[in-house]
Amino acid sequence: MPAPAVHCRYIGEWVATKHRWGLEGDQAEREALLRYAADCPNPNLAFERAS
Repeated sequence: MPAPAVHCRYIGEWVATKHRWGLEGDQAEREALLRYAADCPNPNLAFERAS
């Protein structure tokens, strides 16, 4: 298992990339991301929408 900071960063980048490109995830993906991110210190993400 990666260090918590790396784990949280990966989850954040995954979600930001999905939002940036307008990609959707299914319910199972959403539930897994929420479960894995529950212990992360900052649940807020910032991203720029792709042109």
